[in-house]
Amino acid sequence: MECGGAYALYDGPSSPVTQTFGLGMFEQASPEILDKLENFFHERGAPVLHEVSPLAGTATAELLHARGYQPLEFTSILYRSVKGNAEERFGNGITVRTVTGQDAGVWADVNARGWAADQPELFDFLRDFGALNAERGDFICFLAEHDGTPAAAGSLSIFGGVAMLAGAATIPGKRRLGLQHALLAARLKYADTAGCDLAMMGALPGGSSQRNAERNGFRIAYTRIKWAGPV
Repeated sequence: MECGGAYALYDGPSSPVTQTFGLGMFEQASPEILDKLENFFHERGAPVLHEVSPLAGTATAELLHARGYQPLEFTSILYRSVKGNAEERFGNGITVRTVTGQDAGVWADVNARGWAADQPELFDFLRDFGALNAERGDFICFLAEHDGTPAAAGSLSIFGGVAMLAGAATIPGKRRLGLQHALLAARLKYADTAGCDLAMMGALPGGSSQRNAERNGFRIAYTRIKWAGPV
C-alpha cells in the first residue's frame, strides 16, 4: 500500500521485509498517515516497523517518538561509483560466478549457512527466503568458491542505473580468506558491464562488512534507523 509517499509492504508477520519504506521522504509524516500505516499492519497481525532515512528530518523522528516508537536497528548506507573497480585477481583458490537454475538452490543453502551461523534456528527461513529471491528476474546471484567448494554468496539488483549489493555471507570455516572482497569486485564488474553508474549497499555500522566496503572505495551516505511501533 502507498500512503503519504511511503510504501507499506506485508510479506507475513515475521518477514524481514514487512515494514514501510520512504516515510517522510516525499510527504511530511503526520498522525493521519501513521494511523493508516499502523492499521495496515495491525489488521494483518504484524508488527509496525518503519525504516527511515535521516533525510526525512527531525520532525519525522519526533513524531515517531511521540507515538511511542523506539529505534530498533541502525544501518549504514554506503555508495561508490561503479567505475574504477579493482582488477579481478582473487588468488588463494577463489573463483566467483553467477548462478541460475539448479545452482540457485546451492546459492540459497550457502547464503543461509552464512547468515544463520550464529542463529541456527533461522536457517530454514533464510534458505527458503533465499530460494524465492533467486527466482526474481532482477536478482542476480553470485557464488564464491574456495578450492572448488561453495563458500560464500552475494546478490545484486539493478534499478535505474543503480546497483544494489546485498545478501553477502560466508560460511563458518571459510572466513578471512578474501571471499567477500572477491564477491564485491565481481558484482561491481557486473554492474559496470550492465551500464550502472552507482553502487550502494547497507551494513551494520562499524561492522566487518562496512569496513570491507570502505576499503573498496565505498563511503557512508547516511545511517538509516528502523523504528518499532507500539503494539
